[in-house]
Amino acid sequence: MHTTDNNKEVSYLLTIKGLVQGVGFRPFVYKLANKLNIKGWIKNTNYAVIVHAQGIPDDVESFIKLLSEQNPPASIIDEILKEKTQLKKLQGFNIGSSEVVSDDITVISPDISVCDECLDDMHNQPRRIFYPLVNCCNCGPRFTIIKGLPYDREQTTMQQFEMCNSCREEYYNPLDRRFHAQPVSCNDCGPSYTLNTRTVSYTDIHKILDYLKKKLHKGGIFAFKGTGGFHLACDAMNEEALVRMRLLKKRDTKPFAVMFRDLNILKKYAFVSAKEEEELLSFRKPIVILKEHKHLAPSVTLKLGTIGAMLPYMPFHYLLFDQLGLDALVMTSGNISDEPIIIDNSHAINIFLNSTDGVLTYNRDIYNRTDDSVIMVVNSKSRIIRRSRGYVPSEINLQIKTDGIFAAGAELTGTFCIGKDNHVIPSQYFGDLQNAENFNFYVESFGRYKELFRFKPSHAVVDMHPDYVTTRFANELGIRVESIQHHHAHIASVIAEHHIEEPVIGVAFDGTGYGTDGNIWGSEFLVCSGIKFERFAHFKYISLPGGDKAVLEPWRTAVSYLNNVFGYDFLNLNIPFIKNLDKSKIRLLLEAANKGINSPLSCSAGRLFDAVAAVTGICSQPTFHAEAPMRLEAAINYQADGHYSFIFDNDGIIDFSQLWEEIIRDLINKVSKNDISSKFHKTIVEVIVSTCFKIRESTGINSVAISGGTFQNRYLLEKCENILGQNLFKVFTNNKVPSNDGGIALGQLFIAAKKR
Repeated sequence: MHTTDNNKEVSYLLTIKGLVQGVGFRPFVYKLANKLNIKGWIKNTNYAVIVHAQGIPDDVESFIKLLSEQNPPASIIDEILKEKTQLKKLQGFNIGSSEVVSDDITVISPDISVCDECLDDMHNQPRRIFYPLVNCCNCGPRFTIIKGLPYDREQTTMQQFEMCNSCREEYYNPLDRRFHAQPVSCNDCGPSYTLNTRTVSYTDIHKILDYLKKKLHKGGIFAFKGTGGFHLACDAMNEEALVRMRLLKKRDTKPFAVMFRDLNILKKYAFVSAKEEEELLSFRKPIVILKEHKHLAPSVTLKLGTIGAMLPYMPFHYLLFDQLGLDALVMTSGNISDEPIIIDNSHAINIFLNSTDGVLTYNRDIYNRTDDSVIMVVNSKSRIIRRSRGYVPSEINLQIKTDGIFAAGAELTGTFCIGKDNHVIPSQYFGDLQNAENFNFYVESFGRYKELFRFKPSHAVVDMHPDYVTTRFANELGIRVESIQHHHAHIASVIAEHHIEEPVIGVAFDGTGYGTDGNIWGSEFLVCSGIKFERFAHFKYISLPGGDKAVLEPWRTAVSYLNNVFGYDFLNLNIPFIKNLDKSKIRLLLEAANKGINSPLSCSAGRLFDAVAAVTGICSQPTFHAEAPMRLEAAINYQADGHYSFIFDNDGIIDFSQLWEEIIRDLINKVSKNDISSKFHKTIVEVIVSTCFKIRESTGINSVAISGGTFQNRYLLEKCENILGQNLFKVFTNNKVPSNDGGIALGQLFIAAKKR
């Protein structure tokens, strides 16, 4: 590539930052350097990959350019810093030893689904035929096995496994795709599987697969050790097995995730867009929420009209489906409902052996627990619902200094974030932190993040709610603690993701968030910047009889709304919801509410959705979080016309009295639940759009940031984005973190960093 009139060598020291360790980056650079006649070396450090590149100027420039253009699929280059350095007498290009040189850290790779080359090795390479833990530089476990940086074998749970001569040769050969692949192993030297049953144990992979095939075809249930924890699995077409599974999980009606044999089979059961297909096939292999096309067994989705679908991502999954001949397996988290996913072999055996047909383990430890990630695609954009395996611990660049800031997050959908340099590193999903086991998982992970990322907390940021366990935890760290309003943090998470500099109209809808007036917020229209916010509008407050009980029993909220509109006369309304109520109990409840006894005021959008679901009979007694609004969305008749009325008063209060009068009239006139759901959803879209118009007219602000768990409603998000966009608003939403409370910590940290 070099020219005859430009043959004087130049020398540069390159500092390459981003996701460049554990993703096959060093062998890629080695091969590229040799191809372009570059002399020098490459080495990992705890904060970056360092390259000394020396050669003819044109060759060096091509080398630097191609580093970013041809980098391995799972790698992400944030920046390449180029520093001219002295020429040296060098022979060839070498790969040096890793170094720890500071408290800075490099990006750690998330876990990567098995690649096609490794799948081919599993069928054709003698040492790896039917080896269910095959991996290379381009795939395999990463975050779940790492204990420290730099990312080397002795810093992972592979430390105990001594490589055989053949694996060692691959590991030290820069031209091999297993060069410094830390989990490298084979049938001769690596971790291995054991199937434990109540009567016998198997270690031979062929006997394991034969046994699984026989039992799964007969309705068996098994606990399988996955990448980040155990799964419970059964045939997704076997209703009897699924009923047993629900009893085992203590999970009445929450949908199960389903792993399909391949994409073609999946497309028989669900509608798949181009973007959804891209996500299903990505190295992350998340669960993708798809619209149902063909029914599985009834107990899989329970008439929600969607399927949480994923494709195989471990070598073992492919071996199993090759043997089974089944289309799909339910593959749900291996835990008892609401507790953390189990990662320890002996714990899984103790919990599951007597209630399943077997527990399949392997003897490589999981160090960092991760659930399967969950996403949905709306308007051809991916929206994260649960951020864990395949995403964690990928960082988010904030372009402002974040060092030492710990954001504790919320409580119901627990996550935290830590700040390093100008980045945020979000944790994995922990679940409801009111559960003691989940909170212990949160505390354990914070300790591991501190060690792994050399994080020294100096400033904590928490939710304004005084009773959150995350707030109590932060207060015990002995550092400065600052509280941030819940919905401000929601909107700030969007501002942070998109690096928005100007003020925005913030639309934050969810179930619960502690407000500055001491009431429960959740229908917030804010004028918002990174540092401050002003509340412009919200739904009218109503009381929640029984307080937290209203979340589990939406009929309470419905009664409060109806009483607010009709007074006690609502008990005479001729609709099924009223006929099914215990009138004497209701009067006592309302008397307590009128006196303010255990009846906090709320303007939550989530509670409004609950109330409509209850009054229509769509869902009055949910068995899992957000079931009522999910079933309300599933009931939408997309062909129905019209919406209900509402009032926007001069104080920014949005009153739904007319909406309730019109819903009751529709119920009395026997209008279908599906049409009512459609009109209700269109009303909420109209409320959002018209309020954004009012704020634009008042402030001149044209950018809208949308966040909050309510916007996991596909219909609502899609319509709001489209209509606002058509009216020349710039619309921003969460894409890198969830819009639910799993994204709160990012917003908290961003606000704290901006203030500082």
